Amino acid sequence: MTAVTTESARSAALRIGPFALPSPVVLAPMAGVTNVAFRTLCRELELARMGTVSGLYVCEMVTARALYERHPVTMHMTTFAPQESPRSLQLYTVDPHYTYEAARMVVQENLADHIDMNFGCPVPKVTRRGGGAALPYKRRLFGQIVAAAVKATEGTDVPVTVKFRIGIDDEHHTHLDAGRIAAAEGAAAVALHARTASQRYSGSADWSQIARLKEHVSGIPVLGNGDIFYAEDAVRMMDETGCDGVVIGRGCLGRPWLFAELSAAFAGTPIPTPPTLGEVADIIRRHGELLSEHFGEDKGMRDIRKHVAWYLHGFPVGSDLRRALALVKTRAELDTLLSGLDADVPFPPAAEGPRGRQGSPGSVTLPEGWLDDPDDCTVPAGADAMHSGG
Repeated sequence: MTAVTTESARSAALRIGPFALPSPVVLAPMAGVTNVAFRTLCRELELARMGTVSGLYVCEMVTARALYERHPVTMHMTTFAPQESPRSLQLYTVDPHYTYEAARMVVQENLADHIDMNFGCPVPKVTRRGGGAALPYKRRLFGQIVAAAVKATEGTDVPVTVKFRIGIDDEHHTHLDAGRIAAAEGAAAVALHARTASQRYSGSADWSQIARLKEHVSGIPVLGNGDIFYAEDAVRMMDETGCDGVVIGRGCLGRPWLFAELSAAFAGTPIPTPPTLGEVADIIRRHGELLSEHFGEDKGMRDIRKHVAWYLHGFPVGSDLRRALALVKTRAELDTLLSGLDADVPFPPAAEGPRGRQGSPGSVTLPEGWLDDPDDCTVPAGADAMHSGG
């Protein structure tokens, strides 16, 4: 494929605190997806195709309170591979106290090299308690939380970054205040998922709001997130918005080789040819191996099932084989079933484009009286229970 030769491709690089990233690309934390197995796979594919690992790969979100209380599942989620550097951990948090304690724990126990903070989750069970994308509306509390994480990492090389959405809905935008407050409290970078919570993952991301945030926030990098499914999308986002980097979420589901394509695009070199069905089968096998190492074979094979559906999206694979793969129980069975694929099938146009959750827009469920006072800094009750984020 041809090289991308825009200004972004020629000059792209990203610095987050002490870390200089050759490629301005960040893997978005996705619950149940970006565990150590998936991150390792993405890194391996970038290394194999480009000879280097140039972006930042963030683990799936963990809850600050659960981390501080050493919940066994949470501690397992913070697993990093020996070769991962920098190790990036995302916290979901609503409480300055637990934010500080969790961030201090990360530093003191050397659990990670970078802390990202999630204020973008639009899931109703989260927003109805004032967490996720609802929280930046409470600007004083939001500032206190960011300040707590920065204070806990003060004097160290662990930067704190913050991710959020445009706001609750079209009537309640919070991203400009959130960006300003995060920068003022010492965040090393901010990232905007260019949708409101009411959009969830539906419709189109409004990249113009990334440009507005970039104009509004100075002194730290501004990253953009939303609707990047091809390497060319990432370059175009940076050209159109002026943002300093891109955050990749659903675009890499079933396409962990996307990061090699992004690395090539920003390096101005030819983008690697997408894999054939046989090569995809080999990637699935490797993914299953890594998941089994992390979870054990039983849970690893249960986890690979959703990935297989994403991997085979758009490929001419019969319904019987798809059904069998959706019920796979062992690595040996996975290998046998994958051997039934036609290895020579090239990557089809039908396999491109969006995948993963999309859903429909809807009103955002909030705690009673949540919108009455944006300066109220009362910690939401019960919102620090473990949740999936996005």
